[in-house]
Amino acid sequence: MQLAIENSIIHQFYSHDDQIGLRLAPEPLSDDEQLHELLEELTTVYTSKPAKGYASFLTEADEAEEVSDFPVLLKQWQAQELEFVELSQRAAKLLLEQLQNYQMLEAGFLLVTRYQHLSTDYLLVAFLPVKVGVTINPNLAVDRSSQLDISKVQLAARIDLTEWQTDPESQRYISFIKGRAGRKVSDFFLDFLGCTERLDAKSQTKRLVDAVTEFGKQAELPPEQRQSLNAVAYEYCDQQWKQGEDVKVKDLSEHFSQAQPTERSFEEFTQALSHEDKPALDESFPTDRSTLRKLVKFQGQGGGVSVAFDHTQLGERVEYDPETDKLTIHGTPPNLRDQLRRYFGIDS
Repeated sequence: MQLAIENSIIHQFYSHDDQIGLRLAPEPLSDDEQLHELLEELTTVYTSKPAKGYASFLTEADEAEEVSDFPVLLKQWQAQELEFVELSQRAAKLLLEQLQNYQMLEAGFLLVTRYQHLSTDYLLVAFLPVKVGVTINPNLAVDRSSQLDISKVQLAARIDLTEWQTDPESQRYISFIKGRAGRKVSDFFLDFLGCTERLDAKSQTKRLVDAVTEFGKQAELPPEQRQSLNAVAYEYCDQQWKQGEDVKVKDLSEHFSQAQPTERSFEEFTQALSHEDKPALDESFPTDRSTLRKLVKFQGQGGGVSVAFDHTQLGERVEYDPETDKLTIHGTPPNLRDQLRRYFGIDS
């Protein structure tokens, strides 16, 4: 990944006596090989996170009780009224306030980086956690050491500065890592940035999966061809996800036409949804990878049972009777078979 780094700086948050403190860096980082390695690793981890939210800065219409000064600082910096170092330092102080408000004693480092990738200008704001390990010092003795734990980054947001400038009404020029289900880890980070989630990629992807399924049914395709269309959709969408690109309904429709021509194209089908009770798909949108898997895999759990299998196995190794709600599996996976045989005392 070729990143052209414009500015980059790191500030430290530390905990002491049940208090969170801040150590500000006085100058930006040197643009050297180590910084590029850090940024490339971080952007790779960020891109590979399966669940992301999409947001934009709060406006007067949002009627928020308190609004962070971060968007104001960002505008001042872009107007060259603030230097990058001052922008980052004042941003770090805003984050400190949020950590104190939420009573979070998070030790780590705040990385603020402006970089360009594929002619797009980005500002990446990430809280880098640390992990404590052991190392061998020059005297061949064991020492404790602290290292950045990039793979565990959960608080990060990327602002598409180019889109924000060219289309300030956009609802999704900010992307951020979403926390695990049931957790509100990212809430204070969004408060710090002064933005709110606008677009739910998971909901959009579910609508896509439902539309692909319904399209195959209305086209009266046999199960094998419907499975083939699902596989085409998954391959295209997954590739777009890996590249950090939107899924475009028109492009997906063309893939369908090449793989399985139908009387009505998928694009025409989705446009017709707007005239029915079901909401129409957007022309392009980001996807949620975990939801995409429903295109090619049946899975579910409950009551102590967890089952998952590929669509291609239905009617082959797996049979389902909707009348009796009975699922029959012919030939269990080897590791499951070994466990069952040992449980019943059967020799392998």
